[in-house]
Amino acid sequence: MAFPERFSGLSEYAFPRLRRLLDAHPPGGAVVHMSIGEPRHEMPGFVAEVIAENVGDFGRYPPNDGTPELREAISAWLTRRYGVKTDPGTQVMPLNGTREGLFNVAPALVPEEVRGQRPVVLIPNPFYQVYAVAAQAVGAEPVFVPAEAATGFLPDFGAVPKEILNRTAAAYLCSPSNPQGAVAGREDWARLIALAEKYDFRIFADECYSEIYRDTPPPGALEVAAEGGADPERVLVFHSLSKRSNLPGLRSGFVAGGPESLARVKQLRAYAGAPLPLPLQRVAERAWADEAHVAVSRALYQDKYSIADEVFAGVDGYTGPQAGFFLWLPVADGEETAVRLWTQTGVRVLPGAYLARDAAGGNPGTGYIRVALVAPKDETHAALTTIRRALYD
Repeated sequence: MAFPERFSGLSEYAFPRLRRLLDAHPPGGAVVHMSIGEPRHEMPGFVAEVIAENVGDFGRYPPNDGTPELREAISAWLTRRYGVKTDPGTQVMPLNGTREGLFNVAPALVPEEVRGQRPVVLIPNPFYQVYAVAAQAVGAEPVFVPAEAATGFLPDFGAVPKEILNRTAAAYLCSPSNPQGAVAGREDWARLIALAEKYDFRIFADECYSEIYRDTPPPGALEVAAEGGADPERVLVFHSLSKRSNLPGLRSGFVAGGPESLARVKQLRAYAGAPLPLPLQRVAERAWADEAHVAVSRALYQDKYSIADEVFAGVDGYTGPQAGFFLWLPVADGEETAVRLWTQTGVRVLPGAYLARDAAGGNPGTGYIRVALVAPKDETHAALTTIRRALYD
């Protein structure tokens, strides 16, 4: 039987690779999981109550585009958070996990050709692996743009050659970024939006870590686009309750953007999507309307930033994250370091190369490990101290 070749060059997903790398070796101490970005702070107290109140709705098909109440809650949150007004009926759509939307925007919105040529999708390197799979699924060429220390861990899309930009259909940008924790400022978004306007491509803004930050809320792509008078179809943004509300198992996020773009995404969703069950949509309505639990969780992450800065003070190349909940720690070789930490200490981390692609300058993740700050503060402090002693002292 013949199989399609479009995914033949696809890298294996990071976590099966990690299991293959580490699981043949016994841990060198009590196991501490710091490889997966699964929030472990307390989830909002109203979750069980809302599910119980609406449990009967598991017996009904949920609306494909989300309940009107959920869309209104999302739209209201965008106004409170970014000062952006969106029509809840035409400009927002709930997602069954943001990964669904980040993938489906490619078949919904990336054309078969751009100016008579194969389309390009620009992707930061390192990156969330779904971006590349989405590009390859629609026959586009993924072009990986370095996001390294020299560029502030953000991709310099303006440095992409004009011949590539001339056939670009879309650019993904994650801010705050996974894995480096870098934040695209207003000027960064404005430059990217101006570039997209000039070369007529869309921006897919992955903002799932937007509510976890040190001091200042990161700006959003929609607000900068609106301030600059950009084409309302130019930018689509993606948000999630997984990180913001410590609800990774809820599988609830949303996409927002121009009405024409959302209409095409909704059309595809009718055939290829799986709407969130109604009781879980009711939980999401409450979560987007409540900021108290978000502030409590953010304060815990801010404490862990301080712990990390203290533990890794003096380490050459250490840069504390501006936002998000990952450390991007410099090492000689990420795979070798991950094996050494596992076999000597039991701490489990992710090699940075597993989140990046080989490019002209090599793999930009090779000299890093990603460490998730998701555990309670005491456990995090102990594990980071173990890493410091094992790798840098």
